Amino acid sequence: MRLAFMVLLTTAGGCMMDTLSETPDVPFAPEYGPIETRLLDGDLVGFFVEMKGARNRADVQSYGDCAAAQYALIRGYGFARHVRTTSYVEGGIWRGDAVYTISPALPRGLRTIDAEVTVANCREQGIPTV
Repeated sequence: MRLAFMVLLTTAGGCMMDTLSETPDVPFAPEYGPIETRLLDGDLVGFFVEMKGARNRADVQSYGDCAAAQYALIRGYGFARHVRTTSYVEGGIWRGDAVYTISPALPRGLRTIDAEVTVANCREQGIPTV
C-alpha cells in the first residue's frame, strides 16, 4: 500500500510539473516590480528585484542584468560582471537578489555584460532598468 501511494505521488507530481512548465497557450506577460540598488563595496553592487509572471529564474536574472547594466552606465562604466543571483517565488511574486561588479573595462570572467548593448536589448524587450 505504501509503495502504491508513493508511486501515485510521484506520478501526480510529475503531471503537475509538466502542466506548469508547458503552458504554450499562456502569453508571457511579465509585470516588473521595484528595483532596490545597494552599493556593497567599491565596484560591487547588489540589486533586489521583484516581478510577477516570470516563467523561470532566467527571467528574474534578466531583470537583474538590465538593472546592473543601466547602473553601470549611470556610474560612468561600460561593463558589469554577474557574480550571483538567488531567486524564489512566493505568492506569485518572484524575488531576486543579484550581485554584480561594475568596471570601465571588460572584466575577466564568463558572465560579463556590455552595459550599452544590454540596456538597448532590455529596451527592445520591454524590461525596465534603474
